[in-house]
Amino acid sequence: MTAPIPPIPREIPDLPAIPWESTPVLQPSYVPVSAVVAPVRRPLVAAFRLLTALAAAGGVALEILLAGPARALSYFSVHSAILLVVVMLVSASRSWRPRRALPASITGAVLLYAVISALVYHLLLAHTNPPFTMTDATVPPVRWHAQWAALQVLHTLVPLAAVLDWLLLTPASRMHLRQAAGWLLFPLAYLIFTLSRAMFVPTTSPSRYLYPFLDVTAHGYRHSLANALLLGLAIYALGLLLVALDHARPTPTRRRV
Repeated sequence: MTAPIPPIPREIPDLPAIPWESTPVLQPSYVPVSAVVAPVRRPLVAAFRLLTALAAAGGVALEILLAGPARALSYFSVHSAILLVVVMLVSASRSWRPRRALPASITGAVLLYAVISALVYHLLLAHTNPPFTMTDATVPPVRWHAQWAALQVLHTLVPLAAVLDWLLLTPASRMHLRQAAGWLLFPLAYLIFTLSRAMFVPTTSPSRYLYPFLDVTAHGYRHSLANALLLGLAIYALGLLLVALDHARPTPTRRRV
């Protein structure tokens, strides 16, 4: 015989309510467009970046021809132009193939160095007496001559092209405030380099200190380091402004490439 079926209880006790505080809540997360939208081929962007790289490389080559490799390759603007050449070539290749864009920490750093080179030249060096040149010349560079052209390419044309590329061709809201401090490492390394370089140059040489505001012979270490500190603070402030503008400006393209 089969066992009797137990009777169904007339009342089923209610289950305890689940408190809302214990319910896991999924936090909203930002998913970049590049994670769901494949990059597209952008030949015009690639062409502009290639031309920018060629202009920067041409300015560096012309300056090396005029001043010599040892002197020309000691300037911050030449270093920043070389970095810009590399970044623009890689960015042009990724826009042509297409591939994902370079990290914003890299492109932002190179843009900052190019802008700093332009501002320092036009605000601090363009009207100094004796005139600032990247050669041993003691007279101002004549307009449209080779030295004047090299200065304008490195300190005006190339930085302007880098800014236009960032404003018109680079997606916005990819930089972070914490990156601004890391961008100071390269200027700090250059400061150590240029002060160390002066120790191996004869004291009578006019090219011992490449920038007048870092001339220890004329101003002493205290004044020169104070100038370097003020310039470093200005670079950091400009980096923070760059990050803020990157988040405030509208993105120029819907696809992150």
